[in-house]
Amino acid sequence: MLVVPALIVLAEDEEFDPNTVTPGIWGFVITFLIMVVVVLLVLDMVRRIRRTNYRIEVREQLEAEARDAEIAEADGQVTDASGTLPPAEPGSTDDGPDEASAR
Repeated sequence: MLVVPALIVLAEDEEFDPNTVTPGIWGFVITFLIMVVVVLLVLDMVRRIRRTNYRIEVREQLEAEARDAEIAEADGQVTDASGTLPPAEPGSTDDGPDEASAR
């Protein structure tokens, strides 16, 4: 209990020297290094978030293409990756409208 008033009295007796209170060059260097580390962490976080968003977009595109392929198979049509019908092969048994009218 008596320690606190004694410290207050000692603190009032000492003169305040602003040169001994400044952080100095080491304080600046450490603060600068912490700032550099924080900036690098933020850049890494932004890069990881962007990569995650791109992966989600690609996954959604692949799922949409898979759904389109399932729908096309259910309709009896076979499509390639671009979504167009492939050309008919010359030896196929599927008679198109041109071949049926030619007979």
